[in-house]
Amino acid sequence: MAITGWFVLLIGAGVIPIVVGTGLGGNPLLILAGWMVLSLMVLILDLALAASPRALRLVRGGASRARLGEPTDALLYLTNTGARTLVGIVRDAWIPSAGAQTSRARVRIPGGERRLVRTVLVPTRRGERRSESVTVRSFGPLRLAARQTTLSAPGTLRVLPPFRSRRHLPSRLARLRELDGATSLMVRGQGTEFDSLRDYVRGDDVRSIDWRASARRMGGQPDAGEHLVVRTWRPERDRRVIIVADTGRAGAARIADEPRLDTAFEASLLLAALATRAGDRVDLLCFDRRVRGRVTGSTGAALLENMVNTMADIEPELIETDWSAIPAEVRQITSQRSLVVILTAAESPGSAADLIASLPELTARHLVVVASVRDPEALAARHFVDSREDVYEAAGAERALLDADRVAQALRRVGADPIAGSPEALPPLLADHYLALKRAGRL
Repeated sequence: MAITGWFVLLIGAGVIPIVVGTGLGGNPLLILAGWMVLSLMVLILDLALAASPRALRLVRGGASRARLGEPTDALLYLTNTGARTLVGIVRDAWIPSAGAQTSRARVRIPGGERRLVRTVLVPTRRGERRSESVTVRSFGPLRLAARQTTLSAPGTLRVLPPFRSRRHLPSRLARLRELDGATSLMVRGQGTEFDSLRDYVRGDDVRSIDWRASARRMGGQPDAGEHLVVRTWRPERDRRVIIVADTGRAGAARIADEPRLDTAFEASLLLAALATRAGDRVDLLCFDRRVRGRVTGSTGAALLENMVNTMADIEPELIETDWSAIPAEVRQITSQRSLVVILTAAESPGSAADLIASLPELTARHLVVVASVRDPEALAARHFVDSREDVYEAAGAERALLDADRVAQALRRVGADPIAGSPEALPPLLADHYLALKRAGRL
């Protein structure tokens, strides 16, 4: 049972009969006692006339999946199986990270009818967002009191990564089409495959001339210059791209109000979407000291769907990542030369020492890229020196950037390509680096 403000107001209104009765010679205590008894009787009557909230039957509907930060509707159908009209308030108890914009809704449900309660959710965290119960408060006709109960109505919303970096995909796909069609390579190199034959044009590299095809085309004619044929090459397809996301404690740090792991997932999704359009096979490995998630053998639209479903439930663990186990995990996926993209924090010589020590085993067989997030606030702090505190912050930011540059130089010495950028810039930077490797024939 719940008492409303109207009952409190009714009790307070007892001052009037007490004042009037006292002026007429009555006993104020008796008048007060009589007023309280009368108020309680009215309260009990109002409570007895209220519809039972247990007569409601609840059915959930709406979307079962949503992207992080995007609004979605959670639908709750309430059917009144009783005879009385239920007038009350319904509270759908979603957890705070589900981002319910309104937690309570007023309803009026006549007997035998059904009503819909719509709750707009804007989730603030990935993973399973749940609502275990619904609380219903049914008022009496006088609104003095309400019958209240909590009904079990489990609801689940699976929150997926937002993939905000997909806005960069059309421009990268256009560059990929140019790379595949309009920019055939004249010299064969690692990561290229035969594309086509075409007529020799003055200025072409003579090493690209196909002498056998040219001889067949000359057919004994004297002017051979008009019948020379050259080979063209294009970046090889069906290559392997292995994305390793660090789910250790480095991924828990918040950069620009976003966990570093979420930025890694954004970059992974953009790279996977681009690579699968380029005809390459993409594998995902989420690892700290154990495999937290793995996506292998998927292509096309199924690849991104499997990736976001795998990423949805993964949160960073506050433990150090075992980098010595990464080469063995990569060998389990493939033994052929591949592009291995490691998404982690490569900013401190101390924390990156184990990563650097494990890379030679990978770079001996694979092309390795290490992508990390840089704090844009640190980049901006170097230029503000208006006060003593600003000077100290600028010095600390400069020291941090110098350490990151030292780590990048160490990564280059062991054969890896370092990439660093802000949370907004890192996904397109990684995609551009992938296209540059394709263009150069290194992949």
